[in-house]
Amino acid sequence: MGSPSPEEESRYRRQMMLPEIGPEGQQKLKNARVFIAGLGGLGSISAFYLAAAGVGYLKIVDRDRVDPENLNRQILHRTRDIGRPKTDSAVEKLKDLNPFCRVHAVQAAIRADTVADLVDDCSIILDAVDDFDTRIILNRASLSKGIPFIFGGVNGFDGMTTTFVPGKTPCFECLFPQRPVHRETIGIIGPMPAVIAGIQSLEALKLLLRMPGLLTGRLLHVRGAEMSFKEIGLESNPGCTICEPYRKASPKG
Repeated sequence: MGSPSPEEESRYRRQMMLPEIGPEGQQKLKNARVFIAGLGGLGSISAFYLAAAGVGYLKIVDRDRVDPENLNRQILHRTRDIGRPKTDSAVEKLKDLNPFCRVHAVQAAIRADTVADLVDDCSIILDAVDDFDTRIILNRASLSKGIPFIFGGVNGFDGMTTTFVPGKTPCFECLFPQRPVHRETIGIIGPMPAVIAGIQSLEALKLLLRMPGLLTGRLLHVRGAEMSFKEIGLESNPGCTICEPYRKASPKG
């Protein structure tokens, strides 16, 4: 992609004023390609902010349709979108927000036999799903492709997030070696996905800009009811057979 146009420079002026970004950093964002898995509470926020920041290409994947109970937190969708595929609803809003961002939407489940092709043209995987099995699939794709994986999860008034970098940090399965107890439906207060996804989006932008201070080797746990933030140090599980072969690999991008 070419340099930012005058219209783009006007759009991104406030962030290009930052010494960490400037014209060179904005060009990096324009050339970037990010994969967003899920278009619910987390994915809505992440897709919105990455498009707004000028990330040049977003691949968004979700299999579901908009349901009324989504609307307390999933800001890309409106009442009129009930029943529509979330991908269709999201593309419409993202293109309206930033026509300079190319959005490739895929309405499909993320499966072990399709994930490699889905993520292959991207340099970051941003997790916005709500089930353990899909996160396992994304984690293993992250490792095999050498693509950083930004994890986020919410439950009620609580949330957590960290950034996994293949070859440099623990992986998702080091952190969660066992499947959690399954709960069919969990309660969520709308602003909590916004808090966690906002942090995930910032991590993605820092990765793309090659900035220090990433949330690597650290799990950030946010308790919204108490408004407390707790950082937990992470170490690779020496018994993790999933990421051990990749610990000396170099991440993509």
